[in-house]
Amino acid sequence: MSTIITPDLLREWRHEFHSHPETAFEEQRTSARIAEILAARGIEMVTGLGGGTGVVAWVDGLRGSGSAIGLRADIDALDVTEANHFAHASRTPGKMHACGHDGHTTMLLGAAYALTENPDFAGRVYFIFQPAEENEGGGRVMVEEGLFERFPMEAVYGVHNWPGLEVGEAAVHDSAVMAAFDVFTVKLSGYGCHAAMPHLGKDVVLAACQLVNQLQGIVSRETPAHQTAVMSVTQFHAGDAYNVMPETVELCGTVRCFDAELRDQLEERFRQAVASMATFHGLEASIDYQSRYPATFNTPEHASRCADVLESMPGIHRVRRDLPPSMASEDFAFMLQQRPGAYIWLGNGKDSAALHNPHYDFNDELAPIGVGYWTALVRTLLG
Repeated sequence: MSTIITPDLLREWRHEFHSHPETAFEEQRTSARIAEILAARGIEMVTGLGGGTGVVAWVDGLRGSGSAIGLRADIDALDVTEANHFAHASRTPGKMHACGHDGHTTMLLGAAYALTENPDFAGRVYFIFQPAEENEGGGRVMVEEGLFERFPMEAVYGVHNWPGLEVGEAAVHDSAVMAAFDVFTVKLSGYGCHAAMPHLGKDVVLAACQLVNQLQGIVSRETPAHQTAVMSVTQFHAGDAYNVMPETVELCGTVRCFDAELRDQLEERFRQAVASMATFHGLEASIDYQSRYPATFNTPEHASRCADVLESMPGIHRVRRDLPPSMASEDFAFMLQQRPGAYIWLGNGKDSAALHNPHYDFNDELAPIGVGYWTALVRTLLG
């Protein structure tokens, strides 16, 4: 560990970020604080990226010219009301760092400091502080703004903390890591009536209930058993009285899978299921189906090199290569579509609350390990 980057300093930074969560494209305070910390070490940077709150900084090695790589951390929080009551709990009502991006930001800042203190490598390291990972695709925005043209790099790497893995454990996938992410909103419109006389109306609630069941068959009976997919209805909005059959119902949810062809097939069958159910019940249907994030795939060669680095680190006692990919999603996928690289998981603790849970907190014991991983990766790849 660096002499200037101590566990106490990392904890101080992390707790400050945790106390002041900001959600997608609103990370003004977070971005400004990142820039302030970087400037204190004289690190060059560009701010105002990725819709206005992204930051890219860089450090050049003392061994002369060489390759350039990118290290990425997400900086945004979630619309979650925190249930923790410790001193560094969220001070912003309804917003919380429930996914550990406060820790990811801290680890990358620590790595930037450590590498300026001892830049024993060749080439350049870019530190990418990306906004709006949660749902809004800040990674896509940074790519579309010309991230890789403005900051040329041969490869890009990411890290996420992972509850359920012990601190000191890591997981590396050779290929698929996180699923593709689509969302949908379906509105069914019928004819409202008195609940005692349903024959006088067109029942949108009955149709919606049948539709929820029908959609599950697309995955359980039409998706090949060797492929993984999830289709979940997560919202159901209808009616506001005991004795009135509502005129409209709205369903919302998400679809996840890894295979691009299957992704298109699921959308097609979803639209067919909605249309046929609406026709059967004599309803009008509207569909808003949005493809959000592609699946996240590691480049096998780069994943292997990351695993080798982890296996040689003193803070890591186990590197898992056998874990299945997650059906959660990650907009780092947009960066990996443009450049080779790898996205790994670092254990946040066996007893850690789940990601996106109001009781979650990033484990401060992980921060020095994350800094160590980033610096060891740089010195291995660029050394």
